[in-house]
Amino acid sequence: MAEYPVSKFHFQVEWGGTRIGFTEVSGLDVETEVIEYRDGASPEYHKRKMPGMQKFANIVLKRGTFKTDNEYFIWWNTVKLNTIERRDITISLLNEEHEPVVTWKVKNAWPTKVQSTDLKADANEVAIETLELAHEGISIQNE
Repeated sequence: MAEYPVSKFHFQVEWGGTRIGFTEVSGLDVETEVIEYRDGASPEYHKRKMPGMQKFANIVLKRGTFKTDNEYFIWWNTVKLNTIERRDITISLLNEEHEPVVTWKVKNAWPTKVQSTDLKADANEVAIETLELAHEGISIQNE
C-alpha cells in the first residue's frame, strides 16, 4: 500500500481544555537568527555564521462568527497595566481516525489583534473573524 502525506484540512485547536473549531491556522513558523562574526586576525576573508536567538512568527487563527460568542474579545480585553492573560495552546494535525499526527505546542500565547469580519452587501460567504497571537515559543512533535 502506498504512503501519502497527511492532508492539512483536518486539525483541532485546544486552549484551556476547550476544543475550538477554526477554518484556518497560519504562522507556525520557527526561525533561528544568524549572527555573522569575523575577528580581525582571521586568515579567512569572510565572516563566520553562527546560530543566534530563535524567533517565532505570530499565529493567526480564523473562524466563523457565531451569535453570542464573544470569546476573542473577552480574552483580548484581559489586558491591564502591561499584563494580559496568557494561555498555552495545542494545535494538532489529525489523521483519518481523528488522532494527532503532528502537534504544535504554543507557550504563553496572548492576543495582539482581533479582527472582525468585513461586511459586503453582495457577498455570499460566511462571516470570518481573526485572532492574532504573540507567544514565547513553539515545540513540534510528530506522533
